[in-house]
Amino acid sequence: MITESREKQLREFLAQININSEGISLTLINSALIHPSYVFEKGVQVGPHNQRLEFLGDAVVGLIVGDYLYNNFPDKDEGELTKMRAAVVCESSLAQAAKRLNLGSYLLMGKGEKLGGGAKRPSNLADAFEAFIGALYLELGLAKIKDFAIKYIQPEIDKVISGNYGDYKTQFQEYIQRDPRATVEYKILAETGPDHEKEFLSGVFVNENLIARGKGKTKKEAEQHAAQEALVKLGAKKR
Repeated sequence: MITESREKQLREFLAQININSEGISLTLINSALIHPSYVFEKGVQVGPHNQRLEFLGDAVVGLIVGDYLYNNFPDKDEGELTKMRAAVVCESSLAQAAKRLNLGSYLLMGKGEKLGGGAKRPSNLADAFEAFIGALYLELGLAKIKDFAIKYIQPEIDKVISGNYGDYKTQFQEYIQRDPRATVEYKILAETGPDHEKEFLSGVFVNENLIARGKGKTKKEAEQHAAQEALVKLGAKKR
């Protein structure tokens, strides 16, 4: 159940981004903007958090971006398109899209998460963007949200077009595979913090030797940071 003030806030938000709120479930939109820490702190009566919608939105965003790249870059082969999509649908890119929507201002979080800068945390913003797109997909359908989603992701697509993939795992894999005998593996070395505020420490191993470590609020983020650090250590990238 959402309050009248929250309902008003969400209607104004949707109006600002040119989405007609009539007929749209504001309860669903609200769920897309509920961080797990808020439910953990307030209780289940505030409604479900956004992780299920994030799961759906992840697939929807991937499809929208894949469709856009397929239709706009007929000269690219499957491997190149896959790398381009991975670079666009990564945490840092989706966090930037969320910032353009100002989603951080509408996120409901527990007190600790909020005081810790959760509204600006890339993992929270990326999750919220995917959850929000998932909610819009359920309410409006794919055809009506494709252009909307691309609009907010477009700057990241433009970076990819210019060759700035930003996908450190892919870059590291390509760097290491210059030696066909080399193998790359990522392992989670440690998990700290409560369930709603986890931090992961990932290690990247080459031929079972630990090369570098990286931290992140998600396993994917930790792996990206580990790969980035490995590239720096091996002199393939400047810090």
